[in-house]
Amino acid sequence: VLHFRFSDHSMERGNHTLITEFVFQGFSSFREHQLGLFVVFLALYVVTLAGNAVIVTIIRTDPHLHTPMYFFLSMLSSSETVYTLVILPRMLSSLVGTNRSISRAGCATQMFFFITFGITNCFLLTAMGYDRYVAICNPLRYTLIMNKRVCVQLVGGACGIGLIVATTQVTSVFRLPFCATKVAHFFCDIRPVMKLSCVDTSVNETLTVIVSVLVILVPMGLVFISYVLIVSTVLKIPSARGRKKAFATCASHLTVVVVHYGWAPLAQPKPKSEKPRVWVPYTVNTPLLKPVVYALRNKEVKDALLRAAGRKLS
Repeated sequence: VLHFRFSDHSMERGNHTLITEFVFQGFSSFREHQLGLFVVFLALYVVTLAGNAVIVTIIRTDPHLHTPMYFFLSMLSSSETVYTLVILPRMLSSLVGTNRSISRAGCATQMFFFITFGITNCFLLTAMGYDRYVAICNPLRYTLIMNKRVCVQLVGGACGIGLIVATTQVTSVFRLPFCATKVAHFFCDIRPVMKLSCVDTSVNETLTVIVSVLVILVPMGLVFISYVLIVSTVLKIPSARGRKKAFATCASHLTVVVVHYGWAPLAQPKPKSEKPRVWVPYTVNTPLLKPVVYALRNKEVKDALLRAAGRKLS
């Protein structure tokens, strides 16, 4: 005979407890500052959405930007937009609302999309690095190599890797039995949720760290190799003006790579510690900085913005 007892966050079935809800505790120590944090994060969120929306719109409407590099940039901006939508609205709600709970299915869904688009962003930056490598090291064959089919395949590959890793990670986490409901974070990240399990998760934690390191090191290593080859080629250009122009075509991408990977190692799950506060700048600042970097440092994007503004004024 099965005996059921319902509570706010769990359901008992025999001797086993099925957790049906989790509660975020990420900002519990900032009670007196929550309204101020809400205003700051809301402003950053609006600017982030607006910045990425402008980038995508300009690229799609301006014929001068219909090139592989800007196709990848539009995909990155779209991915960043969804990435922020997965986390920030819920975080803002937790800051001003009394209800900080999320259903088990909602938690799994949030974790799935967070992992998917986080990894997709890493490999989209790798595709952009490859594009810059071909443009500088094989300029005469650029249009042949970076054709539409190849660009779509690179974007599809980035999304596919994100989906595969997310599916395996989320499945492994939510197969675990949970005995607690309080998530020491402001969203459903792997490590904080796994800590709520009733059983030893050492194997899961080790595998999670390995996967996390790989999805950082592999794309970062490929970008590094691309830039080693790029620098080697650029240094062979005889004129200083030619070298400067070649480096200028990579400046925006390289800056975004530094912004993206600057926080990533600190935000990765660690076996013996967890620092969820590191995720705040990583989830808020980096999606904001990427479109800003491209808008301010990229001449073609600035020219496209000026042309669009000129059309509206006229």
